[in-house]
Amino acid sequence: MVLEATMICIDNSEWMRNGDYSPSRFQAQADAVNLICGAKTQSNPENTVGVLTMAGKGVRVLVTPTSDLGKILACMHGLEIGGEMNLAAGIQVAQLALKHRQNKKQQQRIIVFAGSPVEYDKKVLEMIGRKLKKNSVSLDVVNFGEDDEAKAEKLESLVSAVNNNDSSHVVHVPAGPNNLSDVLISTPIFTGDGEGGSGFAAAAAAASAGGVSGFEFGVDPNLDPELALALRVSMEEERARQEAAAKRAAEEAANQDKGDKQPDSQDATMSENVAAGTSESESKGADLMEDDNALLQAALAMSMDDSSSNITPRDTDMSEAASEDPELALALQLSVQDSMNDQSDSTDMSKLLADQSFVSSILASLPGVDPNDPSVKDLLASMQSQSESQEKDEDDKEPKDEEKK
Repeated sequence: MVLEATMICIDNSEWMRNGDYSPSRFQAQADAVNLICGAKTQSNPENTVGVLTMAGKGVRVLVTPTSDLGKILACMHGLEIGGEMNLAAGIQVAQLALKHRQNKKQQQRIIVFAGSPVEYDKKVLEMIGRKLKKNSVSLDVVNFGEDDEAKAEKLESLVSAVNNNDSSHVVHVPAGPNNLSDVLISTPIFTGDGEGGSGFAAAAAAASAGGVSGFEFGVDPNLDPELALALRVSMEEERARQEAAAKRAAEEAANQDKGDKQPDSQDATMSENVAAGTSESESKGADLMEDDNALLQAALAMSMDDSSSNITPRDTDMSEAASEDPELALALQLSVQDSMNDQSDSTDMSKLLADQSFVSSILASLPGVDPNDPSVKDLLASMQSQSESQEKDEDDKEPKDEEKK
């Protein structure tokens, strides 16, 4: 790609009001200027373009060479039309602006739009052309508007004086249905010195000037297939990423809605389970209470039976046999002492059972036994009555034994 600094000379004379080019000469010229500026800046990011007018009160530089396409396009709005075109002064001012360019490595080029008659002699134009060639400045001329052979001859002499290795061109655009920019796209003014191509220049100019390009992403795949493929792959990856993000967001929203509905059913299930567990625990606790009460009652009854048993017929037989056998009598005496000790123990036990506070403390220490339970209270009351009746019987027996003695 050519590194270039370009100055575009615009014809804003009274001749630009004519409507032989759609919609007018000046508007057709402005559209062509916009496309050329876009093509130049897009062909190389370091290229610069400047714009000046050749009519009116004098030559006026609108924009010095810059790579800011927005600034270049903005300068085209609100231009005043009037006066005569001063071609020689416009070319000399453009050459001076290029001489003061910032990047000295840029090649210099002047593009002139001549839509009105040329008043200068051929010799003056040839002298200007030789000066441009001496300073290594290329020149492109767009001849439109006035179909004059003398004008075309003067412009061709100017370009011939500047031309060096076919670096300068002149293009004649007759009036007709085609726009000025459509004709210039296929000319060397867009293609340059054979680099790039008309297709690339047109696509770049349309993309830069805000036009609509016929290619996807504004790139012709025939000219740059690698760039077109990279742009397409990047676009597909971005689309896939956006679709995945949207799907993930939808799934999260669905899970959140489902989570909001589940707690109600879970709470109901939990309450049912808790109620069922409470009823089961209460029934199990009642069963354990009944079993403990039954075991306690059986134990107390067995102890009462043991304590209430005194003399049996077998003891009578043994006493009769002991009177005959002294050793047997001694053995019976020892067993009687043991039984008396057992009776005293049972008596102490019955006294302890008669003490309600002691029994209540014992029952409270037992696991699963409630001393305040009605069934436990009834059992203790019955045990107390039995102990009282037993003590009464023992008290009745003691006077009888004393009478026998």
